[in-house]
Amino acid sequence: MSEAVTRTATTHPGSPGSPGLLASLDPLLREWLPRQRWFAGKGRPVTGFSLVAATELLPSTAKLGLYHLLVRAHQPLTPGTSPHPGDSYPGDCYQLLIGVREALPPRLAPALIGHLEEGPLAGHTVYEALYDTRPAELLLEALRTGARIGGLRFERDPHQEIRDGLVPRMVTSEQSNSSVVYGDTFILKLLRRIVPGTNPDLELPLALAREGCPRVPAPAGWLRAELAGEPYVLAVLQPFVQGAADGWELALRELAKGEDFGAEARSLGRATAEVHTALARALPTVTLGHAQLHQLVDGMIERLEAATQAVPALRPYAPGLHSAFTALADLAAEGHTWTAQRIHGDLHLGQCLRSPTGQWSLIDFEGEPSKPLAERRMPQPPARDIAGMLRSFDYAAHTADPPMPGWAEACRTAYCSGYAEVSGVDPRTDPVLLRAYETDKAIYEVVYEARHRPDWLPVPMATIERYAASDLI
Repeated sequence: MSEAVTRTATTHPGSPGSPGLLASLDPLLREWLPRQRWFAGKGRPVTGFSLVAATELLPSTAKLGLYHLLVRAHQPLTPGTSPHPGDSYPGDCYQLLIGVREALPPRLAPALIGHLEEGPLAGHTVYEALYDTRPAELLLEALRTGARIGGLRFERDPHQEIRDGLVPRMVTSEQSNSSVVYGDTFILKLLRRIVPGTNPDLELPLALAREGCPRVPAPAGWLRAELAGEPYVLAVLQPFVQGAADGWELALRELAKGEDFGAEARSLGRATAEVHTALARALPTVTLGHAQLHQLVDGMIERLEAATQAVPALRPYAPGLHSAFTALADLAAEGHTWTAQRIHGDLHLGQCLRSPTGQWSLIDFEGEPSKPLAERRMPQPPARDIAGMLRSFDYAAHTADPPMPGWAEACRTAYCSGYAEVSGVDPRTDPVLLRAYETDKAIYEVVYEARHRPDWLPVPMATIERYAASDLI
């Protein structure tokens, strides 16, 4: 390993811990950070930054400098809200890889953060380092050799080979995190919004690898840190499924051609069941009785009430939607119980990859990043994952002109049948539970679309109208 990779942070004036560096970055980050897809605080001004941790990966005295920063962005609360225990107020913590050059070559123009006019690096240009070959190579080399750099711990699975010399390229499509592909062999996912604790995006794939489940790429390496006694997962390196088709894009292509998607949906149902079965073997399961279901239903009702305040168009349908949740509570009161386990937590077509051989894989086990980590790690009924996938089929069907609800229904049937072939349980045999989770998901979609994509609002609203008017899905 090169000396630059093994060194720790220094204290010369340009080091990340020097008082002037973050202050000089502040005005640039205020402009740049809110424009990033992975920035969670859109719509609220950034009032300042504080440094959580900093490590110099390449000395700024060299032609190319590289800093790893964990920076807290301070923002005012959304009006009408207050901080809750476990929230990261007064601001979210973000992981940044900051490159430093005297001037950027044209190929790095999209990576520009800005030019520093003052501070220890005055006269230099700073940029998103993942776009640059050398910094990306350094990360893989550190993982390959199990480096320790300052407070960063690069770790790896000793049973997987990580070759050197793999050419990196940054994935430029919009994501809630950032990814770099290395030579069509590995993909490194760099988590952006950082919270302390055991991140399921590493925890669950490692558990599935121990179970020998082939449906999830086994982590080859990962980056951790420990700050103030709290563990943080910062990045995960997994095998890259070369030539794989994204499930969402594949479904849209088949829809556009008027092709049936039933065989793929059935295979995807089987893959989902294999993952759920392996997770139930690997990690503890719990039984949800009346008290636990009461809490679960209360959460669904609270989200419905908040959604009707945020989106007035929901209000006429609230009583019918509410009945989906009270029906579940009634079953629990009669003594019904359900098994809860670790699940994917945010399953939809875009979280699935089909290899050229037809093998489906599930990816991105982080769950919904906006939810507290403790909530994302709670055991839940597998029906939540299944509901997410069924809603994804419905979304795909509504991209067609005209919409093709029959296509979504055929996918629903095939997916649930495939799931039953592996698990022995057809999700449709528990319609009250499935209806509650599908309703909850559709309500979430209405709020999301109203805030971010108003043109898409008719898609979940059509489902809301249907759910509110029916006794069972």
